[in-house]
Amino acid sequence: MCGIVGYVGDSNAYDILIKGLHRLEYRGYDSAGVALINADGKLNVYKAIGKVSNLESFCTEKDVKGGTGIAHTRWATHGEPSDCNAHPHFSEDGEIALVHNGTIENYKVLKDALIENGCKFVSETDTEVLVQLIEYIKKHTKCPLLDAVREALRQVIGAYAIAVIDKNNPDTIIAARKSSPLVIGIGNNEMFIGSDATPIVEYTKEVVYLNDNEIAVVSKNAPLKIINLDNEEAKIDVRSLELSISQLEKGGYPHFMLKEIFEQHATLRDCIRGRVIDGGRNVIVSGVMDSKEKFLNAKRIIIVACGTSWHAALIGKYLFQDMCRIPVEVEYASEFRYSNPVIDERDLVIAISQSGETADTLAAIQMAREAGAYVYGISNVVGSSIPRNTDAGTYIHVGPEIGVASTKAFTGQVMVQTLIAMAIAELKGTMPKEKLVEIGQEILKIPEYVKQTLKLNDQIERLSLIFTYAHNFLYLGRGYSYPVALEGALKLKEISYIHAEGYPAAEMKHGPIALIDAEMPTVIIAPNDHLYEKIVSNVQQVKARHGSVIAIVTEGDKEIRNLADHVIEVPAVPECLTPIITSIPLQLLSYYIAVNKGKNVDMPRNLAKSVTVE
Repeated sequence: MCGIVGYVGDSNAYDILIKGLHRLEYRGYDSAGVALINADGKLNVYKAIGKVSNLESFCTEKDVKGGTGIAHTRWATHGEPSDCNAHPHFSEDGEIALVHNGTIENYKVLKDALIENGCKFVSETDTEVLVQLIEYIKKHTKCPLLDAVREALRQVIGAYAIAVIDKNNPDTIIAARKSSPLVIGIGNNEMFIGSDATPIVEYTKEVVYLNDNEIAVVSKNAPLKIINLDNEEAKIDVRSLELSISQLEKGGYPHFMLKEIFEQHATLRDCIRGRVIDGGRNVIVSGVMDSKEKFLNAKRIIIVACGTSWHAALIGKYLFQDMCRIPVEVEYASEFRYSNPVIDERDLVIAISQSGETADTLAAIQMAREAGAYVYGISNVVGSSIPRNTDAGTYIHVGPEIGVASTKAFTGQVMVQTLIAMAIAELKGTMPKEKLVEIGQEILKIPEYVKQTLKLNDQIERLSLIFTYAHNFLYLGRGYSYPVALEGALKLKEISYIHAEGYPAAEMKHGPIALIDAEMPTVIIAPNDHLYEKIVSNVQQVKARHGSVIAIVTEGDKEIRNLADHVIEVPAVPECLTPIITSIPLQLLSYYIAVNKGKNVDMPRNLAKSVTVE
């Protein structure tokens, strides 16, 4: 959830660390800090509440020289956002500094033991417990820093990605991970550390992704060394980054979110490329071919995900059941792991996560694999934990998503599940070939349909002005459009802080209809599909109670146009593809309402992009 960056080399570490923090700020922005070892061996730690820019201002007159440093941007878990609780935390003797992403579950037991032995604490965080424990072990056993870190981590229960520096060993950073991501960049006589590759890509294309329970010794003048908690050397697997600087910049847009909405015609083309071939006649998904027997023999599919990915998973349920005739259950990963689920080797579990690092989804994967299920991953980030911990999988290939509110990753996840479902349907013979070809041909047109939908931008921006100060919204949809309603409501909540509920339209009369009045706008997703007449009835029910209706309809619609107060027309596509198209106007509507309210849409309060802690 938090962002970590580290550097050791001959350049000035501060400049690299601050730039890296800005790139990682989407992971947390409650506070930020930096620890540097200067040429005289002095350890300087500077921290500030709020965004990275506040840290920069604070450091204007400070000594920020030095070739070794670690830095952190925080999403608060233990302890409120404050200068004191900000990272880096340092040891009582002032020699060791540490940054941490994750949660130390047994911190209270460790803290009480350290206090009994005379240790004094200055923050409310679990992280300070870890750095004080490292110092205590190092001092009382007179061991090197690496051994002290390794022994401390053996006593820790929980999740962590850490980077540690010691002013007595100024050319080295010790880094370690368990259930939280950490990547090491290998440069020319310099090394980099990051929570992900975004702060590293400018300097090197060679990276190593740490595995759980691994500790790395990252030094300026020595090769990278990796050991496990048992002090056994681990294999070093150097990967090449497929990431460019331009993907991490706004490209003239005021916010990353708007840029990413407008990228969707291109990102979906990338997602489709090489998978829909022969003019739409064939769909090739290599992960499915590698798992062919598992899909053919699966008694059911269980999809686990969180947040927006869970909404995409609900669409996946419709796709797999409609096309493949396989029973599907969709579970929140955070609930699945604690529900004592009944799983066996005949189940196929699909795990969906944009970042590939979602803590609850990773825990669900581990549980499923221990139960003997085959696990298939759908992720965006190459080399992330989910692809490395599943049996097979598919990348969505939509490029880095910086905006906290997911947009292009959602449509990419839906598209990938569509392709997987089509590939399985062909293998199983559960769908006529001509129908699959028809859908395949339409998929090839999706980038153009998305371009056409994005031309609604000005209309939606004007419409947003009418509803900027609404206090509540209701989103309704049926069939494939029900998860779109959930996703539209989530987008509005996330970035504008307006309360919004998504509901299956048929359930409106089982409770939510009591809320409808002239003050409560209702967004109805109503493409011309097999449930169209049913949704017309729902529109009439809202209007009968003086509710204001915004309807997303198929071009040429006449019936709902005559009922709704505001109509947004989208291109006609096959029913299974409607979520990709209908979700885009909802992304734009939430974006412009939030902008009108003066909200920071890229960094909504209390949220972070990647939930790597429970």
